[in-house]
Parts: sequence; C-alpha cells; structure tokens
Amino acid sequence: MKEETLITTENIIKSASLIAGKPVISGKTLAVNNPYNGHLVGTVEMAGLNDTQAAIDIALKGGRVLTRYERYSVLDKTRTMLLERKEEFAQLITAEAGLCITEARYEIGRAHDVLLFASMECLKDDGQVFSCDISPNGKQRKIFTLREPLKLAVAITPFNHPLNQVAHKIAPALAAGTPVILKPSEKTPLTAIRLVELLYQAGLPTYMLSVLLGDTKDVAEALVQDPRVDLVSFTGSVAVGKKIAQTAGYKKVILELGGNDPLIVLEDANLDLAVTLAAEGSFRNSGQRCTAVKRILVQESIAKEFTKRFVEKAKEYTCGDPANPETKVGTVIDEQSALYLESVVDKAVARGARVLLGGKRTGALLQPTVIVDVPRDAQMIVQESFGPLAPILTFKDIDDAISLSNSTAFGLSSGVVTNNMEHAIRFVKELKVGTVNINEVPGYRIENSPFGGIKDSGLGIKEGVIEAIKCFTTVKTFSMPW
Repeated sequence: MKEETLITTENIIKSASLIAGKPVISGKTLAVNNPYNGHLVGTVEMAGLNDTQAAIDIALKGGRVLTRYERYSVLDKTRTMLLERKEEFAQLITAEAGLCITEARYEIGRAHDVLLFASMECLKDDGQVFSCDISPNGKQRKIFTLREPLKLAVAITPFNHPLNQVAHKIAPALAAGTPVILKPSEKTPLTAIRLVELLYQAGLPTYMLSVLLGDTKDVAEALVQDPRVDLVSFTGSVAVGKKIAQTAGYKKVILELGGNDPLIVLEDANLDLAVTLAAEGSFRNSGQRCTAVKRILVQESIAKEFTKRFVEKAKEYTCGDPANPETKVGTVIDEQSALYLESVVDKAVARGARVLLGGKRTGALLQPTVIVDVPRDAQMIVQESFGPLAPILTFKDIDDAISLSNSTAFGLSSGVVTNNMEHAIRFVKELKVGTVNINEVPGYRIENSPFGGIKDSGLGIKEGVIEAIKCFTTVKTFSMPW
C-alpha cells in the first residue's frame, strides 16, 4: 500500500479493511473527510458479515506462536518505525480528526510510550509462587501461576485519539499473545489502519491482527455477540458501552466510557498553576478527551480573581486551521458535534449563564469558550460536553465542592489544586472517581499506570498497559511437591 507523507486533495489515501493482512475487496467504500475544510482525505474498503466471520475464523485457527522475546521485538520495532514516520502519522491525524498538528505530534509520543511499555512487559515473568506449608493444614508443596493468552479479543476504539487509543488496546493484547480484531471509529480509520500495517511490517504474524470497518450489524454487533470472542474492549459513549454490556454474552467486557471531570480550585491554591491547568485541561485536544476538564469548580473567595486570570489565559488558545503550527485548538470531530456544543452553550445562556470569551462556531470549529453563572443542573454540567467548553462554577467550602463534584453520573477522573495536604487527602478519599490528581489536570497519567472510571464512566476495570495485559489473559495455577 502506497505510503504518503502529506495529505492533500490531490493525494487521496485508498485503504481497506484488512483480514489478517489481506485487503477486503467489497466495492463498498467509506469516505473520510477533513473536518476543517471538508476535503476528502481517503477512502476505506468496507467489510461485510462474511468478512467478519472470516477474520474470526483465521484468528482462531492461529499460526506460529511468538515467544516473549519475539513479541517484544515486534512491539519495539513498531515503536521505532513509528518515530521514523512521526510527521507522516501526525499529518494524517490532523487531516482526518481536525486536531491541531501540535496535538497530533504529541499523540505520536504517547503511542510510542504505549508500545515501549508493552514491549517491556513482554520480557517480564508475570507468574507467582505460593508456599503451601504456611498453615497447620498445609503441605510441603508450592503453587505456581502462569498467564495464558485469550483465544480472541475485539477492540473498539473512538475518534478522539486516532492513534493512542488504538495502541492502548492492540499493544497490551499482542504483548499477552492474544489475537485481536480491531474496529476503529469510522470517523478516523486511516490512522488505525496505518498502525496495523506498521505492526505487520514489524513481523507480527498476520493472524494475530485484523482491522474491520463496516455496517454496525455486520461488524461491531457481530463481533460483540459472537460467542467465540473471549473479550470485548470498548472505549466510547455510555449508551453504546451499556448496550455492549447487555448484548456481549458470556465474555469479558472492558468499558472505558465518558467523563465529566472537574478541576477543583481551593482558596489556598497557586492561582497561576490553577489557571494553567484549567486552560490545558479544557482546551487541549479541542476538549475531546474523556479526561478533559469539563467543569471548573472554584471556591467563592477567589472566583473573581481566578476568572479574570483564566479569561486572559484562554485568549492564548488560538482556534483555526489545524495544519497551522500556530494553531492551538483545531476542530471538533465534525460540524454536527460543533452544532451540539453550540446548542449546549445557548441553553445555558438562556438560563442566565454568561459567555465571557469565545462561543462562536464556524463549521466544525468552535472557539474555546469561557462561561460563568452556569446553573448546577444545566446540560453542560450534568452531561459530558465533548469540546472546548470551560464552565466555571463556584462552591462555598470543601463539603460543597465534594458534593458538587460527585453530583453527576460520571466518575472518571478529577484534579484538585491546593497547597493543603489535609484537604488533598480528603479529596482523594471522598471523590467518587477512578483518579484524583493533586495539582495536576484530571487526565494526567503515564501509559502503564492503571486508568479507568466508576459509575457511568466504566466498570472499574483498569486500562493502562500493565492492567490491560492482565485482562487479555487468564491465570492458570499448578502445584508440585516441594
């Protein structure tokens, strides 16, 4: 398949679903357009139900089983090749997702780390040893554990991180030795297919990985419901995640769903730090992160000064052509999403909120928006707003802050800005979320640390390379005289 280093209207990518490395030829194509200018970026040949069944059959038939070192080598070589093609991948992400080029380049670094950490785990023995003579009822034996790969996993990924979300599912599975069928977002499939091709080039046996796009009933639903699939790992909306949980049947399900993450700023906080974290958390990646700052909660005594500084900081986040290196905020994924975000702002304003900065939309571009006096039960507060919106709410004291933070159906991440250790510890204990970051944005993590939410943000099963590898395996125990 021809490799391109720059995406232009004269240089259209022609791609296809891949069944164990072989392109699907169906005559039915998916068009992928640039959210900023509407130009055609590429096309993907779509798969049908027969293709889905063929991908499952090939994965289950198997082939040469890689040693730990061979799995390490494939992932490490992929990591190296990704860095060599960094600009090509970044240009592609910007073209199909509308993310500004600086964010796309940053994402390459994150995906690199996923591959790095996953390859490192391949070289570690993950077994345990238990002595059996530690109780009056014990014997002179030892129990040993080992982890065995699943027969087949399905990975369904969203649009907002076209490379990193895919890497976070594929790399741990391959490190565990588990074959994967990937179903990426129809809005950003080209980057996912490129990564799959890179893994093939690095020496991955083709039966270990397929990538399919097609009608929901022919691909996604067929994969989720097939009893031969051992695990479904899904990142996306709450509605789809809950439907998967209801229809998947007797198999493992990993759900990483939405977030409504607060940044909580106490009166003892370093305001310069708080303002920077609020802006970075709200506007990076066009606000399209499950861990983006969706609500800025500020103690009443410092709200006026914080808001003044934050508005000035937000002005630095220029919105425009994603391909321009000077742009800090590109588009959201499409115009429909921008229209939804615009309506959310309008509804809040109708209920008394005030827009202090931004709020204007042009196509899929939505300016970074600072809004105050938002009712606590407004749609943008109760539900997840997946875009560059920064509503500021005030709270009286810590009790009020904790209550307000916990008041939504989500429980993914949070950030707390404070210089008081006692306060920090209380937030860690009482916030009903999967992550509490002190003096950092809610989304901070490294690619091998545990990550996941509770309530409507997921099942509490953690992602991150190390935890994910565990999910893609089963534990076998055996014992021997000792």
